[in-house]
Amino acid sequence: MQIEIDDKSGFCFGVVRAISEAEKALDRGGTVYSLGDIVHNRMEVQRLEARGLKTIAHDQMASLGGSRLFIRAHGEPPKTYRTAKELGIEIIDATCPVVAKLQERVVRAHEAMQPIGGQVVILGKRGHAEVVGLTGQVEAQTIVIEGEQDLDQIDFSRPIYLLSQTTQSITLFNRLGEMIRQRAQDPERVTLFDTICRQVSGREQHLAAFAARFDVVLFVCGRKSSNGKVLYEVCRAANARTYNIEEASELQAAWFDGAATVGICGATSTPKWLMEEVAAETARLDAHKTTL
Repeated sequence: MQIEIDDKSGFCFGVVRAISEAEKALDRGGTVYSLGDIVHNRMEVQRLEARGLKTIAHDQMASLGGSRLFIRAHGEPPKTYRTAKELGIEIIDATCPVVAKLQERVVRAHEAMQPIGGQVVILGKRGHAEVVGLTGQVEAQTIVIEGEQDLDQIDFSRPIYLLSQTTQSITLFNRLGEMIRQRAQDPERVTLFDTICRQVSGREQHLAAFAARFDVVLFVCGRKSSNGKVLYEVCRAANARTYNIEEASELQAAWFDGAATVGICGATSTPKWLMEEVAAETARLDAHKTTL
């Protein structure tokens, strides 16, 4: 079979920067604690943990006095920084610059809505680290919607300011934005501010074209990856023979029956080395089949 890895898949700028900062900190020796998985990819987390990175939860911060704490690309609310300062924890801040700008935008959106009784709404995955960081920027309520089923949370008689988690689908954002305008009592009081990372949104069209070129597509991403779920669906819509895997051991020989070409791609949280492992295992399965 002809096997090709998509050259535009893999870590986005924010994740590359975060991994680089973590590796620099680990090179200095000692343990570095990451507040949550540094990236939503189990294999990459395991690689860094083997070098001395330890993943912890927020409720474990109290025991880290004097330690180094890594803030991943997803960012954190101001409360986390205040707690770290009180505990004497050294912060290594690798918040993605795109996320940091969005955090500032959330604050400004609330400042704009507060005097006129408006609402700030974010399209995003509830409980996702980036969304937790965004909603934690201010004390006031921020409404989080994941799809059309959540629109009833919004009071359409009041002004609305819609933002988005950086890794959401731009198609979904535009569709929900139009629905909100249609339901609003006064469409002129609806602000749609597209805050989706263009390095992410640009991949949708590219991946659709990439997936359509092959007999079989292997989409590699961590189970926790929000961006991965979106991009996998893009590939599956373009090619029904698209399979979502987390690592090479999940491959099944039957997937490649009758296939002459295989495309391998992934999310913004998928390391290139992992896609290369999947390509090597795919080639091994193909070689084994031809020798039977």
